[in-house]
Amino acid sequence: MGANNSVEKHEPVFDEKHAEMVAVTEQEKINFSASIDFSQEKYLTQSMATLDLSEKQCKDHYSSLTPRALDKFSQHFWHDKKNELAMNAVMANDPTQVMINHQAAVNNQHVFNVKLEVEGAATNQKQSGRCWIFAGTNVLRLAVIRKYKLNEDFELSQNFLFFYDKLEKANWFLENMIDLADEDINDRVVQYLLTSPVGDGGQWQMFINLIEKYGVVPKSAYPETVASSSTARLNWLVTVKLREFAGQIRKALYDGLSFNTIRVIKEEMMQDIYRIMVIYLGEPPVNFDWEAVDKNGKCINLSNMTPKKFMKDVVDYPIHQTMSLINDPRNPYSRVYTVARLGNVVGGDDIKYVNTTAATMKKLAIDVLKSGNPVWFGCDVGQFSNRNTGVMDTNVFNYKLTFNVDFNMCKAQRLLYGESAMTHAMMFTGVHLDKNNNPVRWRVENSWSETSGEKGFWIMTDDWFSEFVYQVVLEKAVVPKKLVELLDEKAIVLPAYDPMGALACPQ
Repeated sequence: MGANNSVEKHEPVFDEKHAEMVAVTEQEKINFSASIDFSQEKYLTQSMATLDLSEKQCKDHYSSLTPRALDKFSQHFWHDKKNELAMNAVMANDPTQVMINHQAAVNNQHVFNVKLEVEGAATNQKQSGRCWIFAGTNVLRLAVIRKYKLNEDFELSQNFLFFYDKLEKANWFLENMIDLADEDINDRVVQYLLTSPVGDGGQWQMFINLIEKYGVVPKSAYPETVASSSTARLNWLVTVKLREFAGQIRKALYDGLSFNTIRVIKEEMMQDIYRIMVIYLGEPPVNFDWEAVDKNGKCINLSNMTPKKFMKDVVDYPIHQTMSLINDPRNPYSRVYTVARLGNVVGGDDIKYVNTTAATMKKLAIDVLKSGNPVWFGCDVGQFSNRNTGVMDTNVFNYKLTFNVDFNMCKAQRLLYGESAMTHAMMFTGVHLDKNNNPVRWRVENSWSETSGEKGFWIMTDDWFSEFVYQVVLEKAVVPKKLVELLDEKAIVLPAYDPMGALACPQ
C-alpha cells in the first residue's frame, strides 16, 4: 500500500483583533449615502473573504452577545469619561432637558415677517386624537371671526364633528368587515382594520365629507364633554362592540345569510353604537340659535339655524375647492395617490393626495400666507420637538454629544422602515423669510392649549419642514394647474397600512 500523501486541512484560527481591524477598514470605504443594500452585507462578506473565515465561524463568534462582547462594550464605555458624565446627568434628569441645544433655542425666536392679522386663540384637544378636526375648525373659524369681528377665542364645535366622525367610522368599519368577510381572519388588512376601528384621527377629505353631510355648529351649540376631551374609555367601549359585531358578521356569512340580510342586521348594530355615543357626548343639535358679542360689544343673534345653513351662510368657506399635496419621496412625484380602505363616510369622496416636492409645498404655502390665509398641514410632531418651548427643530436636541450617535436615515427610509409617519395636524399662520425670500422658520398654531410655546403657537424650522412635514391643504386656485389636473387621473392605491394614512389611524 502506498504512502498517504494527503494533507489534513484545518480551518484557520480565528483572529478577533484582525477581524475588527478589517471590519473598520472596510467600513471606512463604504459610502453610507448609497442605497441600504450596498452597505452591511458587502463589508461583512469582504471581511470574511479577507480572513478566509467560514460563515459558520463568523456566526458562532458574532451571532450571540457573548461575555467577551459585553466586556468589550463595557471597556469602550468607561474609556470615554464623557459617557460617565452623560450617564449621571440622564439618570437623574429628564433626558430632553439634558440634551437641549441652547443655541437652537436662541435661534428660534417668535419673529415673523409674514403673519396673519387674525390667528384665533390657541385651542385644546386635551386627551384626544382630534388634532385634524381642531386644525380644520381653526381654519374655518377665521372666516367667521373676520366676518363678524369676533374675539379671537371664538371656536366652532369640534365635538359636533367628532360625534358624527365616530358614528360614521363605526359604519365604515362594519361595511369593510362585510366586504372582507371571506378573507382569512389573519389577513394583514383585516387585522390592521381590527386594530383601531374608530381611532380619533382623520384626514382632510374626511373633514370635508363630514361637513358636506352634517354641516358645522358653534361651540356654544354643542360644547365639550368629559368623554370628548378624554376619549380613551369611549373608544374602548365602541371598539369592543365593533370587534364583536365583526365576528357576528363573519359567522352570519358562513351560515349562509345574504349580504342584504347582513346589512339589515348591521343597522341594528349601529343602533347600539348611536346609543353609546349619545350617552357619552349628548345628541347633536338639529336646530339652534346662535348668539354672540363682537369686539365692539354689538350683539349677534341668528335664530333657527341648522348645521348646514350655518356652514353655508355664516362660515362661507370654499372647502370644496381645496386639495391635498403630499411629499412622499418613496413614490414618484406628479402622481395622485389614495390609501385603500381609508375613510369615514360611506358614499363620501375618496381621499386623494397629489405627490410633489417639499420645495413646491413650501412655495405655495408661503403664497397662501402672504394672501392672509392659513394653511392646514400634517406632520410627524414627535420628531425632534420640544413641547415645553414649542419648537420643532432637527437640532433641538444634541444626541451626538449625549449618546455619541448620529441619525442617517433620509425621509424615504424613515417612511419605509416605520421610523416616521403623519401623526399630527396643525395650522400655519406665519413664516419668516430671509433677504432672498427663502423660508427660515414657520409659525404654527397647535391645539395643545396655551401652556406650550408662545400662548400655544409653536416654531418650526425650515429644515424640520423638509424632513417631517408630509401634507399641506391649499385652495385649488393657488395650486399650479398641472397639479390640480392630476386629481382627474386614476389614483395609485397605497395599502391600508401605508404611513400616508397614519394620521387617520392613531392608536
